[in-house]
Amino acid sequence: MDKLVNILMRIVAVFAATGLSVVGMGSVIGISTLHSILLAGGLGVATVIEALARGYIDDGKLNQQEINEAFSKVDKRKVRNESNS
Repeated sequence: MDKLVNILMRIVAVFAATGLSVVGMGSVIGISTLHSILLAGGLGVATVIEALARGYIDDGKLNQQEINEAFSKVDKRKVRNESNS
C-alpha cells in the first residue's frame, strides 16, 4: 500500500512539474493557460504510466528500480545531474 501511495503522489508531482513548466510558452503561442497545463501535465503522466505498465508486463511486479526509472523519464534535470556525477 505504501508503494501505491508513493506512486500516486509522484504522479501528482509529475503533473505539476510538467504542467507548470509550459505555462509561459502556451501563452506565447496562443493556447490558454489551463489547456497548456492539462496537455503538458497529461503527457508527462502518460509517459510515467506507460513506463510503469511496461515494467509490470515483464514479470507482474514493480520493483523500486523500475518505478524510479519510470519517473526519471520525465525528470530531465535528475538525469542530467546523475550524468554529471
